[in-house]
Amino acid sequence: MNIKDVILAVIGRIGTDGALYRAMEFVGPALAGMSMEARMTITNMAIEAGAKNGIIPFDDVTKAYLDEHLRDKTEYTVFESDKDAEYIATEEFDGSKLEPMVAQPHLPSNAVPISQCAGKAMDQAYIGSCTNGRIEDLRIAAGIMKGNQVAIRTIVVPATPEIWKQAADEGLFDVFYSAGCVISAPTCGACLGGFMGVLAEGEKCVSTTNRNFVGRMGSPKSEVYLASPATAAASAITGKLTDPRSYL
Repeated sequence: MNIKDVILAVIGRIGTDGALYRAMEFVGPALAGMSMEARMTITNMAIEAGAKNGIIPFDDVTKAYLDEHLRDKTEYTVFESDKDAEYIATEEFDGSKLEPMVAQPHLPSNAVPISQCAGKAMDQAYIGSCTNGRIEDLRIAAGIMKGNQVAIRTIVVPATPEIWKQAADEGLFDVFYSAGCVISAPTCGACLGGFMGVLAEGEKCVSTTNRNFVGRMGSPKSEVYLASPATAAASAITGKLTDPRSYL
């Protein structure tokens, strides 16, 4: 299970307006082992459920992240939900039972387990963006691609210059290059139909971005399938939507 699978499962259940202008708070033991970067994928995509914001409670992972990244050691205040807080709705998910998820066109809420859509041919794989272009995402993708060749156009887009350099220093770019990928500078790029991977009419793309609306990555007659970096990498190798668990 990848963190992207978690948020796609949530949006798939409650819909793109399931938290309209509300705060979404995510809690539970599955979060304890997740990095801050992984948690950012969840909170980033809360807006795809219509939420005003996404919240994950402060814990040791949060503190360690702040201690490392607050260079001037700025004081901060921790805010937590009241013990007797009332919620409009509560949804429970068993992370141990979640399959890899894919959001089919043309909404993030059109999410189904990979078992329901595996085998659909793709023209492009897009691994990156603010949602899943972090270093741990690139490590996952490289781990799957190592020793393999991609069968379709595959573009790797690190989220920031720092991540780009770290990926280069770790040798991840060597893996992507050997697999036949195109490596981009940090950019929004094709995520919003900008450049480098913009889809033509009729093309289908498995993408780790956050939205798959009509025309989001190019032609309004193209299709975007949202998935985790693991699913996108496995699908790049086979040229069709593929369960990544056979590569992990």
